[in-house]
Amino acid sequence: MSSQLTTTTAKPSALATMAGKFNVDPAKLLSTLKNTVFKGASDDELMSLVIVANEYGLNPLTKEIYAFPAKGGGIVPVVSIDGWLRMMNDHPQFDGIEFEFCESDGKLISCTAMIYRKDRKHATSVTEYLSECRRNTDPWKMEHRMLRHKATIQCARVAFGFSGITDEDEAERIGMARDVTPNAAQSKLFREAAPKPEECPQPPPYKSLATSPATDSAPVEVVRQQVNAESESFSLAGDASLSETLRGRLAAATVTWPDVYGVLADQGLADPEYVVITEAPSDVITAALTHLDAIVQILKGVK
Repeated sequence: MSSQLTTTTAKPSALATMAGKFNVDPAKLLSTLKNTVFKGASDDELMSLVIVANEYGLNPLTKEIYAFPAKGGGIVPVVSIDGWLRMMNDHPQFDGIEFEFCESDGKLISCTAMIYRKDRKHATSVTEYLSECRRNTDPWKMEHRMLRHKATIQCARVAFGFSGITDEDEAERIGMARDVTPNAAQSKLFREAAPKPEECPQPPPYKSLATSPATDSAPVEVVRQQVNAESESFSLAGDASLSETLRGRLAAATVTWPDVYGVLADQGLADPEYVVITEAPSDVITAALTHLDAIVQILKGVK
């Protein structure tokens, strides 16, 4: 009677895998991560971050990936622009990326990223709009560069299916989201006594925009004509959707969608969890169109 001896080789842990990659002691790496880029993460959260980093080949020590405080506690894995570029360039099917900026009267409107893959006939194209992405922070003073980053990241998601990660800008928006929505009756903007027209002029409801006098819709029409003249890929036609109409009015008023959405959320007219303009419910878009003049006054500090 013969017996066979079966041996199995235990797989190294995620932390040991990362430590082996950097040729350091796992215990020392754990201590370093906890005190630097993954500071504040629990052991389970840290292990999750290490697994994600290993999955996408990211180096946390160069801040290609790091921890960001999540709303309600915990952390979320955040990938810097350097990390997104690393993932793209390391992908075996990556075959280049191109950008196209759309401007009107010298003002940036949008940026389109086009990623090419070796195994696909057509490029993956994603457009990001400045009115939806811009924030009042120092990095956004370089509008072209930051919008190019946003277009790169969103296009990479679609082209390669990267999931379970986010960029710092989105993480900050999630972290800043409020948990409680005020009752509309308690709104600072829409109180029991409606403001007088001369104090807070209100535009007509959306349904009447199409039949409004030319003077009422002039800002939107000007943006349409100027943008169409400079970029065939960007169009705000007469039968445009609610969100496209709102984009034109945001550009004309020189305000951004995140700021407008924040006011709507404060007034109880939108969910406190931020959503991009293309995913916002039609009633939220309609509310933004209806009350945009009053919202602009709040954002610009007009009493």
